Amino acid sequence: MIRCGLDRLLEDPARLRGRRYALLGHAASVSAGLRPAAVALREVGAAPRLLFGPEHGFHGVEQDMVPSADARDPWTGLPIHSLYGDSSSSLRPDPAAFAGLDLLLVDLQDVGARYYTYAATAVWAAAAARRAGCEVWILDRPNPLGGVVVEGNLRRPGYESFVGAFELPVRHGLTLGELVRLEASSSGWGEEVRVVAAEGWRRSLEWESVGRPWLAPSPNLPTLEAVRVYPGACLLEATNLSEGRGTSRPFLLSGAPGLDGAALAGRLEEAGLEGVRFLPVFFRPQAGKHAGRVCGGVRWVVLDPARFRPYRAGVELVRAASRLWGGFAWRSEPYEFESERTAVDLLTGDSTLREAVDRGDDPTPWIESWATDEEAFRTRRRAALIYPEEEE
Repeated sequence: MIRCGLDRLLEDPARLRGRRYALLGHAASVSAGLRPAAVALREVGAAPRLLFGPEHGFHGVEQDMVPSADARDPWTGLPIHSLYGDSSSSLRPDPAAFAGLDLLLVDLQDVGARYYTYAATAVWAAAAARRAGCEVWILDRPNPLGGVVVEGNLRRPGYESFVGAFELPVRHGLTLGELVRLEASSSGWGEEVRVVAAEGWRRSLEWESVGRPWLAPSPNLPTLEAVRVYPGACLLEATNLSEGRGTSRPFLLSGAPGLDGAALAGRLEEAGLEGVRFLPVFFRPQAGKHAGRVCGGVRWVVLDPARFRPYRAGVELVRAASRLWGGFAWRSEPYEFESERTAVDLLTGDSTLREAVDRGDDPTPWIESWATDEEAFRTRRRAALIYPEEEE
């Protein structure tokens, strides 16, 4: 079994004795024995003084883009300071929040996609803690998508947001500890971050080999299969297509009322996508987009995770759906506190996909251009790697 950073710290709690520290965590921050992090730390005589909660809240109860309020943890009695409120200013803690503290522990299960907001929260909280004079320790966890494959274009300058905080490919192949090290080094404070590594993890390991159950880090990623499609299926958030929220299979279902699922599946088969098939289905979301209405669409079925490239599959799905469904439209409402740029540009970190779809162009040249960005990023990330590189 992999020993995550939290497990290693729990085995040597003396390192925390006398420390006045805060814990940034969430519902998936649990020990190998399935004890919540704050509870487990208290049980070994090294309780935190304060808890920070990311998007979805410290206990993971809020849906996407629903603010979390400051609260008190019912299990430990500790105050919880929310880092996801009702404005963009809530996303970065004020250094004053660390008054009386000398250490920040970060224990968040990331999912290996640029859009996933826990990485931005971790880096921004670490930067604030450092400015307040606190040490920062990242309690690392495996990347469920592995650490070998890199996929997608880099986010371009001018497209910075909560879902695109850093210049990464969509699938970056880093653990959270490595990602924080990379961004801290880029900002000149990398030496001030300590990563407690996940002992025994290798970059090529599938999650099934990690020896730990998958615990949802956010409400709509309850299964490993949903995590595997997320780097592509998340693009539907930028459209009026349902991404399966409000069903028992979030991100695994894609569709809309009146969309011909069989035709969509046929178009996706023609795209020659490896490691995945798309099953025509009908579904009725109970919440979110098209709530209460029957949607036609497809169900993602991952057959070979090693060959599957989810971001490309998501691009092909959006393109095919835009051609088949006359009601297709891009999301126009503000997205993660951003209103000046459309959601699709924020997610892709570029305007190319939106412009290609609007013109009816083939996005293949853009997809082929990702290889240059992927190689440049592999070179850039090397200095931040904790776990040795392996062949793809």
